[in-house]
Amino acid sequence: MGPIELDTTLGDLVTGHPGLARVLQRGGLDYCCGGQRRLGDACAEAGLDAATFLAALRDVAVTGEPEPWTELAPDRLADHIESEHHEYLWRELPRITALVDKVRGVHGGRHPELADVAELVGALRADLEPHLMKEERVLFPMIRELAHAERRPEFRCGRIANPIGVMASEHDRAGDLLARVRVVTDDYRVPADGCGSYRACYEGLAQLDADTRLHIHKENNVLFPAVLRIEERLTEGVCG
Repeated sequence: MGPIELDTTLGDLVTGHPGLARVLQRGGLDYCCGGQRRLGDACAEAGLDAATFLAALRDVAVTGEPEPWTELAPDRLADHIESEHHEYLWRELPRITALVDKVRGVHGGRHPELADVAELVGALRADLEPHLMKEERVLFPMIRELAHAERRPEFRCGRIANPIGVMASEHDRAGDLLARVRVVTDDYRVPADGCGSYRACYEGLAQLDADTRLHIHKENNVLFPAVLRIEERLTEGVCG
């Protein structure tokens, strides 16, 4: 990747330097669903001093190394996302739901915000699990077929851009729910009277937030654009 500048997009920052994801998240900059925004614009919207934040990003980037997923072909990247992030969500969503319910049952009287946490986590799970299934059963098989095609396949849904648009819209919804969980939990801050389960619950939610944002970034800002470029190239071949 080239030098980090204020006109670099947030998505390109994380693709080139995955370690910057945490820095952007701490600054309140949405690099997954908002990955096409330029760093300078995002800093201005968040009320951050752009020069200071740029310097912090450059400091972290110096010590970071690109991760292998940034160089994967689209079909291999889909495999990586499924094994790395889908399996995580299938495992963690039920566990975190149970933890939230447990903590709410014990501490809900003193911390009424836990009712909101439970509602938001329930909504997130209700959205994400069908989303994962649609990607695994429909979109990712299409991506694998497209990646090895010499002519544009005739998909039942028409262009692969159609299901990608649906998935991207669902990512926006998940990103909004995660942002609301972060607000309700005061940035996953465990109260003074919180027990070990309370701490484990909020740590799990924080990890879910970070992993899901990186997951969405890999799809929105790396996988989907690459797939659309392949479809466009194959379409031009058909038209030609």
